[in-house]
Amino acid sequence: MNNKVLIVDDEHEIADLVEVYLKNENYTVFKFYSAKDALACIETTEIDLAILDIMLPDMNGFTLCQKIREHHAYPIIMLTAKDDETDKITGLTLGADDYITKPFRPLEMIARVKAQLRRYKKYNMVQKAGITDSIIVHSGLVMNIKTHECLLNEKELILTPTEFAILQILLEKKGKVVSAEELFHEIWKDEYYSKSNNTITVHIRHLREKMGDTVENPKYIKTIWGVGYKIET
Repeated sequence: MNNKVLIVDDEHEIADLVEVYLKNENYTVFKFYSAKDALACIETTEIDLAILDIMLPDMNGFTLCQKIREHHAYPIIMLTAKDDETDKITGLTLGADDYITKPFRPLEMIARVKAQLRRYKKYNMVQKAGITDSIIVHSGLVMNIKTHECLLNEKELILTPTEFAILQILLEKKGKVVSAEELFHEIWKDEYYSKSNNTITVHIRHLREKMGDTVENPKYIKTIWGVGYKIET
């Protein structure tokens, strides 16, 4: 079955270009130039990944992202019109998994789409396979990889798929330092990492906020400056 990708961008040339490249990869594409039309599709169609522009005529991409996250866990990639750090952080905070800055290289966009779909399918396969050894317990933290649920001190911890993936990697490599680059490649598996890319940093910050952790006195995620991140044994 072909993956179904939603594109929402009011710039027709960009939306049309993205559609062409995705169709060349045999994806089924649902393309819209407004959020209203996209929402109607979301309610009736099973989507595997969404690409959302931030600047839309009837509703900004952040609000659309929030509406998707109310009912769906599939990956969301935000398109930002400029290299604006605030837009990137806002998108990730509201549940987006990645962002691409315009203008972008189509091949980079395809690489990011493929990476997100691989990760999403991996988690779905784990859930359907009924794997028994799927519980990780650490200091009041209980992660169920099979059901994709996480508890902290018996209270549900609401994580985005990317936050869940980062925490899972750190827990599985407990006691070892994991670099931002290693985390990036474990999750996205593409070649477009650079030291100036702070995607992992932003996700770690949100994880800490949700877990009540701090940089100064961390109980869970410890920063090893200049090296990476670590959860102590």
